[in-house]
Amino acid sequence: QVQLVESGGSSVQAGDSLKLSCSSTIASNLACMGWFRQAAGKAREGIAAICLDGTRVYAEGTEGRFTISQASTGMALYLQMNNLNIMDTGLYSCAAGGVRASLAPHEYKYWGQGTQVTVSS
Repeated sequence: QVQLVESGGSSVQAGDSLKLSCSSTIASNLACMGWFRQAAGKAREGIAAICLDGTRVYAEGTEGRFTISQASTGMALYLQMNNLNIMDTGLYSCAAGGVRASLAPHEYKYWGQGTQVTVSS
């Protein structure tokens, strides 16, 4: 059973930076991983995804501010978020088990519980 644990969420001011981390219990078969955000009352949306071959994809509005990276072992995932704004507020979850770098939640098998990011003006 794969377990994913996120950390790094916090309450910050607009313009601040945060780095989220996600650790997994196994490395095999986790080639592609992603970060997703769910704001209050909204559907979960893909933020960024990455595969071990280096392929990356970002949601519109995040490229240039957010950087996704993955440990070479495939056992950790990171999201560096800069110049945060209030629209970035939400529960950030990592996902694993995808076969390609995708922002579609249904393409991932494993999910963490999430870490809350709250941005205030």
